Amino acid sequence: MANPTSPAGANPQEPTPGRVRILHSADWQIGKPYNFVGDSQKRFRLQEERLRALGRIGAAARQQGASLVVVAGDLFDSTTVAISTALEVLEAIGAMALPVLVIPGNHDHGAPGGIWDSPDWQRHQPERAPNLQLLLERQPLELAQLVVLPCPLLRKQDTSDPTGWIRGLDWASLPAGKPRLVIAHGSIQGFSGRDYGAEANWGSAPDPAGPGAMNHIDLAQLPLGELDYIALGDWHNLKQVSSKAWYSGTPEPDRHDQGEANQRGQVLRVDLGRGQEPQVEVLPTGRLSWHNLAMHLGTDADLEQLEARIQERTGGRVSQDLLRLELSGSLSLAAHRRYSSLLADLEHQLLDLRLKGGCDQAPQAGELSALTERPEDPLIARVAMELQARLARQEGVDAGAAAVSRAALCELFRLATSP
Repeated sequence: MANPTSPAGANPQEPTPGRVRILHSADWQIGKPYNFVGDSQKRFRLQEERLRALGRIGAAARQQGASLVVVAGDLFDSTTVAISTALEVLEAIGAMALPVLVIPGNHDHGAPGGIWDSPDWQRHQPERAPNLQLLLERQPLELAQLVVLPCPLLRKQDTSDPTGWIRGLDWASLPAGKPRLVIAHGSIQGFSGRDYGAEANWGSAPDPAGPGAMNHIDLAQLPLGELDYIALGDWHNLKQVSSKAWYSGTPEPDRHDQGEANQRGQVLRVDLGRGQEPQVEVLPTGRLSWHNLAMHLGTDADLEQLEARIQERTGGRVSQDLLRLELSGSLSLAAHRRYSSLLADLEHQLLDLRLKGGCDQAPQAGELSALTERPEDPLIARVAMELQARLARQEGVDAGAAAVSRAALCELFRLATSP
């Protein structure tokens, strides 16, 4: 996906003459706990992949000839990240070997007592990542090739607009020829970031940002003619807000789709020039895949289709996919046995399987006959007939009791047909 302003045939290794190239990223959220995943090893795998994404960002920056990397907030998932994790981040940033500009977001805000002013961070950062520049002040920063207007969040929630200070700038005091880059973290009017911390709240969505929203950015109040690009963080999907304002999304996907147009697992290559429209190119960096799949099951053919659709999405990969599965319907006893085996296999294969709804067992006429017509095994036949009669009385009258009788018939069928 490329911005239409990107010139056809442009060399990706070199920016257009007169422009400076940056990589815009945000919402790394290193240290994210993934509490919704029950297996501790799989949680570690998810956390580790977020760290590995930093190496892919550095490789993209070098390959694309970027002058610097911009992180528009939430480098860490919290202000109390473990120092061992912070050291891994510093090592990865130091290996990028080019300037990395960072503002705090709502998760790793710049209030006293957090990671940014911890003695361990202050001691190790200059040595391990001297190329990292943390921007904690809302004031212009002039670099060799551009002017940065940082809008750090100094507390988790703030009713004031973090970009508000820009409105009062003396623009004549800034270098006339250098592009002006705003770095901000928060929601905008009619559209907001969201925190999917509780994956169990399947399908829930936040209210759009409006008056009184926390960390709310009012782009309409900014003098856009004086600005050349607004690098936004907080929304974990790719989103172009305007020709000059983009959310980069998170470089490694960290949640399932919620129904809107989703594109995650990327950074943005942005070429800036003073008074010119930015040229934006999307660069993929994600590795893990988060899938949604909904199906109604009623026949053996439906089950085969479900297996094929899962295979199509996951490609049989191990520990690289997360699947949220919404199911309804019912299957024969034999098909339900295959269905249960499929779910068990997916639990081992996937990093996470989240199941909504489910599939009931409905004994078919042939399966009931196989139980009730067993002259060689009269005890099973008699129990099956009693359960069948009880189920017939309970259907439509007592759903709970019917479910128990149906489950008993299914278990009897399993025992009777097991090799």
